[in-house]
Amino acid sequence: MFHGSMVALVTPMREDGAIDEDSLEALVEFHVGEGTDAIVAVGTTGESATLDEKEHCGLLRRIVELVRGRIPVIAGTGANSTSEAIELTRCGMQAGADACLLVTPYYNKPTQEGLYLHYKAVAEAVPVPQILYNVPGRTACDLLPETVERLAPIANIVGIKEATGDLARGREILERCGDRLDLYSGDDATAMELILLGAKGDISVTANVAPRAMHDMCAAALAGDRARAEALDAPLRSLHRDLFIESSPIPVKWALHEMGFIPPGLRLPLTPLSAACHDTVRAALREAGVAALTDT
Repeated sequence: MFHGSMVALVTPMREDGAIDEDSLEALVEFHVGEGTDAIVAVGTTGESATLDEKEHCGLLRRIVELVRGRIPVIAGTGANSTSEAIELTRCGMQAGADACLLVTPYYNKPTQEGLYLHYKAVAEAVPVPQILYNVPGRTACDLLPETVERLAPIANIVGIKEATGDLARGREILERCGDRLDLYSGDDATAMELILLGAKGDISVTANVAPRAMHDMCAAALAGDRARAEALDAPLRSLHRDLFIESSPIPVKWALHEMGFIPPGLRLPLTPLSAACHDTVRAALREAGVAALTDT
């Protein structure tokens, strides 16, 4: 249903934590112009956990307006309360998003049966295409392949973002679900390999700062051109690693500020990138051919 490089868009904020609408518009235009295949709006990289429901829904509406149908918009609408996830998903549908992305319920550590019933309830309540999102390193909750297989027959569950970086896990999901469910990487470092195995694309942090390169790499991998995909991915590997040198989205927002796209704002409990990490992220940007203002 969706394919290629799908940016996990940051939410630009001023130093006081207020959302910066002008920077948001500039980021959307940057991505449309640079070939990003879809925008994931107000997901976990977009600091959804620090936004109240009014802000969350308002941002979804605004991003859909700014995109103007030029590329798909996938709304981040996951929550650790099933009722809240239903309300946010309904909001995403009403905002005009093409699909919704739902992270597994975090902290409360549901059983596999609880995960199945959670996703089933959201899918039955809101008739919008939905993408599961498994990132156990952040949620302490692992959506296992057998549960994904149970969810695959639900008509409006159309994909899964698998962010473990475990290629064997990705292969198992592909074998279990076949063409009933699209697989997307949620781990930039292994995205190329997962696409070559049969995934449809990458929901990417790196694409925030290198959208054209990520689009081209994903396109090559989707075409089965390993040599070209590897050549395109090689300069990006430091970004794949170093944009997680501290908790995401701290490094990627710092990088975008260095590039002149956004103010330096984050919301607590996130804090600015440690000074000791600045040179590391700058070096990764240079290796990828991405210019920061400090380089000009």
